[in-house]
Amino acid sequence: MKLVYRVLALLLVLTWAAGCRRSGSATQPASGKRPTVGVAFETLQTEYWVASLDAVKAELDKRGMDILTAVADGDANRQLEQVNSFIARRVDGIILVPKDAQTVIPMIRAANRAQVPIVLYNRPPAESDAKSVTVVADNRAITRETVTFMAEQAKKRGGRHKAAILIGDLGDINAVGRRDGFDEAIKHYAEVIEVVARIPTEWNQEKALAGLTNALQANPDINFIFTSSDFLLPSIASALKTAGKYKKIGEEGHVLLGGFDGDATAYRMLVEGYLDADGVQDVYFECAAAVQALVDLRAGKDVPPMIYDPGLVIQQGNLSQAASRMWGANVKK
Repeated sequence: MKLVYRVLALLLVLTWAAGCRRSGSATQPASGKRPTVGVAFETLQTEYWVASLDAVKAELDKRGMDILTAVADGDANRQLEQVNSFIARRVDGIILVPKDAQTVIPMIRAANRAQVPIVLYNRPPAESDAKSVTVVADNRAITRETVTFMAEQAKKRGGRHKAAILIGDLGDINAVGRRDGFDEAIKHYAEVIEVVARIPTEWNQEKALAGLTNALQANPDINFIFTSSDFLLPSIASALKTAGKYKKIGEEGHVLLGGFDGDATAYRMLVEGYLDADGVQDVYFECAAAVQALVDLRAGKDVPPMIYDPGLVIQQGNLSQAASRMWGANVKK
């Protein structure tokens, strides 16, 4: 009987020790093995996505986590395969930039079935019962604040202003939020600003250039332009130069110009005096929040389904103080 008791006692000790080894912290398991996170981006087409991926990598490394990366190049089916590959490799979490709100749902469901926590970066999913956390810029509010600043500048300048907005791909919910934020702001300045051109771009430089060129030909007195992405600023500058309207702030004929994102081109145009205001997505906040959400999910903590980046508006008056928060100011051109 003593032998039986000793065997039972040994088994209890071994069971307890195994349980302790499995119950490591959310960031670093007790076994010493670094957690691995799968990071899948829909595209790296713009500086914003490149800067975001670099910031996510830095944040994961800082927390002692390994990373597997994948880029879908705009192919939702390929991205689903990438997510399934992450799951098959038993990643400890997934950070995902989806192509759109609908195609991401099967990816979230796959992660849910495998009990792998998943955080969406910058683009929220469509409404469903699939469980995820999204970290996203408050596109509507940031745009509203940016355009309100521009409208106040127009009011101070005096006279009537004719405005154009370059609209992004409306299949992207972020583009919808930016369009709506523009409309919310501009409606309060009907006595100062008339919107004469709404230019669809589908996030395409050529369409932006052609659309704005045509708008300037039809309305040569356009003197207020907002773009839903700084990515399109080179096309805007080109169209304005062709029309003889690319002037610095304070120069006769300057077109009030504002954008959204915070990229390196926008920073350079602010410094040079061509851009009046820019709504900035705080990449560093968003990436840190995405990784923290993943850590908290792994620890079993409650995390809200939406985490909003309030962003900021950078303009000539606060440029020197706020530039450190503008990711484009830190991108080497």
